[in-house]
Amino acid sequence: MKLDLKLYRGYLNDEELVVFGHVFKSWAPDKYRIDRRGIKHMFSIFHMFNIRPMPNVEITLEFKGKKVTTKTLKDGYFRFTIPFDVPLESGWHEYLVSCNTGEMGIVQKDEVLKPFNSNFGIISDIDDTFLISHSSNFFKKLYVLLSKNINKRKIFDDVVQHYRLLSLSGHKDTGGANSFFYVSSSEWNLYEFIVEFSRIHQLPKAVIKLKKIKTGIMDFLFTGRGSHDHKFEKIKDIISFYPQLTYVLLGDDSQRDPFIYERICKIFPENIKAVYIRQTRSKPKKKVTETLRNMEELKVAICYYSHSREAISHSQHTGII
Repeated sequence: MKLDLKLYRGYLNDEELVVFGHVFKSWAPDKYRIDRRGIKHMFSIFHMFNIRPMPNVEITLEFKGKKVTTKTLKDGYFRFTIPFDVPLESGWHEYLVSCNTGEMGIVQKDEVLKPFNSNFGIISDIDDTFLISHSSNFFKKLYVLLSKNINKRKIFDDVVQHYRLLSLSGHKDTGGANSFFYVSSSEWNLYEFIVEFSRIHQLPKAVIKLKKIKTGIMDFLFTGRGSHDHKFEKIKDIISFYPQLTYVLLGDDSQRDPFIYERICKIFPENIKAVYIRQTRSKPKKKVTETLRNMEELKVAICYYSHSREAISHSQHTGII
């Protein structure tokens, strides 16, 4: 049986290592080219969702002299969460995962992040926070996804400058950077699209955490929709994993970001420095404004903005950058 292995960027602290990925029958979603146009691009998108994750497949992680074996879950997903206390310098480190298919083995490499000693960690949503996606308009979002490949998708003005300034804050002369995490309601099917979009626009390199993978055309029609509770859980996990950091949260008002971030602020009252929410319509939303005011009462710096230059100005004024 032909299998394929897809790895994602992992992360570690001084005590634990986290690495995750998927195993698929035949092809992983990223095997369908991201440089196609027109009808070819549309079929590539369909193929990305018409996949077969493989359960109970044995896989082995190798990292800095440590070798551990586990098996995939029912949806083909695997996650290594293992004790790891080997001293490492901050930055990105390569890891290796192998999968024995019975015929010939698969070996893939990716990276894990050990954060620099930093002022901040930055957790950002993706769709309509930096990637223009029209999440509040189902048909427009679907049209853009099917008609425009990633090299034709648009990013908000000045968002790259803001993210770079956030990345380098406190590190301009040290060679380090503040750690970025991109957390989205997009599914793992779109991981390579997000990585490539970030690379094209030179956004800060980030650990990316997405929603449970989808495996059919009907699932594709509802991409990015449904419950957003997974975002709350993933953000909570990141902050719990690096409790020594103070965080800046960035999102938008097209879906549930303000209300998720409010819950995070209440649970971690000493960890959230600022919350940035992009206004996606012509007028602020009343419920969003009320929710942000509640966070402000918790001593969190708040910026509800239409243009990234406003967010940059706010970051400068509050001393974040």
